Amino acid sequence: MITVGMNYHTLPGKQAAFEEKFAAVIEALNAAEGHSSSTLWKDVSDSDSYLITSEWSDDQAFGDFIQSDAFRAVTSWGKEEILSGRPKHKIYKH
Repeated sequence: MITVGMNYHTLPGKQAAFEEKFAAVIEALNAAEGHSSSTLWKDVSDSDSYLITSEWSDDQAFGDFIQSDAFRAVTSWGKEEILSGRPKHKIYKH
């Protein structure tokens, strides 16, 4: 089992769009092989900053997801329309 922390920073005024898009992302995550659960967290001291934590069966399952067309479509949209910079991912093994 691994937990992946995915850190995102939105452009000012784009928080609602990011949060709405997460609803669609969670559908893709839930359909992914090896995915257990995901949660969206918002930084109380920086309203443009978010963290998504995801539980996966293993590194390979997460790697397969981030190589998928579904993930690429979401990240391309976010990069062009919503995010202020490149997302940062960190994997925690347990």
